[in-house]
Amino acid sequence: MKIIRIETFTTEFVGFVRVTSQDGSIGWGQVSTYHSDISCQVLHRQVAPWVLGQDTTDLDDLLDRVAEREHKFPGSYLRRAMAGFDTALWDLRGRQAGKSVAELLGGTPGRIRAYASSMKRDIAPKDEAERMKRLRDAHGIDAFKVRAGAEVGRGQDEWPGRTEEIIPTMRREMGPDAALLIDANSCYAPKQAIEVGRMLEDHGFSHFEEPCPYWELEQTKEVTDTLDIDVTGGEQDCDLPTWKRMIDMRAVNIVQPDILYLGGIARTLRVVKMAEAAGLPVTPHCANLSLVTLFTMHLLRAIPNAGKYLEFSIEGADYYPWQDGLFTSDPYGIEDGHATVTDAPGWGIEIAPEWLARSQYNVSTAE
Repeated sequence: MKIIRIETFTTEFVGFVRVTSQDGSIGWGQVSTYHSDISCQVLHRQVAPWVLGQDTTDLDDLLDRVAEREHKFPGSYLRRAMAGFDTALWDLRGRQAGKSVAELLGGTPGRIRAYASSMKRDIAPKDEAERMKRLRDAHGIDAFKVRAGAEVGRGQDEWPGRTEEIIPTMRREMGPDAALLIDANSCYAPKQAIEVGRMLEDHGFSHFEEPCPYWELEQTKEVTDTLDIDVTGGEQDCDLPTWKRMIDMRAVNIVQPDILYLGGIARTLRVVKMAEAAGLPVTPHCANLSLVTLFTMHLLRAIPNAGKYLEFSIEGADYYPWQDGLFTSDPYGIEDGHATVTDAPGWGIEIAPEWLARSQYNVSTAE
């Protein structure tokens, strides 16, 4: 199968990709969120020339060829753009086969346990616990993630004492049976991360995410080796050799690739296989309700080393106003604490025509 047209529909915050094959089949995907208009430019200029008109049967090889042709650009934007092509191609394959992407990957449609993922640090611990309890009561969610420290905070808290307050508050308010997770977003040096980690252990937290600057793998490994709590990370990493080093050195207990930061489903599956060989679970990062969460749902229904839960953002229009009106129907209903992958072909969604009509459009075609 060959792709003859790549179209992008984008705003600053989110960009959708439609690919068309020789026989007229189409598929929808997405570049990564944030500066998506730039990622779409990269897709047309630095990805499309190498994939249009090419055989897509061996997708891993084709994406490697893109990286090789663009070897002077090894960073995030190229991978975010590649993800748009990759995820659209998986949708096309699913539509052609009449199967969900989860089935194409060897899995099945069905339910996935979700954890409520807070993105906010400017919220008082008592208010955070209250909104988590409302979600528990309304949707049956039993796992919850909050934020520690300041984002890439050089050891500083969002305000003095917030982290020391939110840890016992969450346990007290959510009860002894709730699964509690926390994300430091690269805040701490190892000594301070270990101190916070001991507090987390004392209050029964089970997941300590990105405690140290994510690029300092040795720092993270020091924390992992010292604590009993699961230390997790990897969301920012888009370089496969870095993933190999991270896994080989056991820098974390749980790996967290982001499908759209990493370059798509095919490249994420390579990380999944590395982690499987090392006996490590995969709990991907998917921190908003664009298509990245749906992609992750399909992946988790298919891989043998899926982690315990799906990250599910709880933020609404006040935090992510651009999430509204993306799809013709909502793929993100949570019932009894679970999201559901349907048996609809491909990703099982359609982009809202009204949203497409307002977006910035561009197209690349095979000569």
